[in-house]
Amino acid sequence: MYNVSKLLGIDYGTKRVGVAVSDESGSVAFAKVVLPSDRMLIPTLTKLIAKENVIQVVVGESKDRDGKDNAVMKHTRQFVADLERSVAIPVSYEPEFYSSVEARRDSDDKFVDAKAAAIILNSFIERTKK
Repeated sequence: MYNVSKLLGIDYGTKRVGVAVSDESGSVAFAKVVLPSDRMLIPTLTKLIAKENVIQVVVGESKDRDGKDNAVMKHTRQFVADLERSVAIPVSYEPEFYSSVEARRDSDDKFVDAKAAAIILNSFIERTKK
């Protein structure tokens, strides 16, 4: 048996949350699912994290053009605090710049948020490669 090091990426939104999961080596991310941003979000993510053997969560950190938190970040920070209370793995932020716009470039289907999460997670993977 080999060491599994999956990562989970999140593109948080107040209505929908895109989720991506890496391969077993943690070297590339794939869009997984789009979840409603509701009271079941944390329990659903907690189950997914356990099922996928995730060792770290990466959440998109959205800023405005001046480098300040945008309107969604207040909600994102609360979501991260709630998630951290529910899971015993690290939760990190990854700067994101127009990940949803980039994801829409390929298509404008209902999977855009998950594709944006994959973009965020792939950015983290590339930035932290050893």
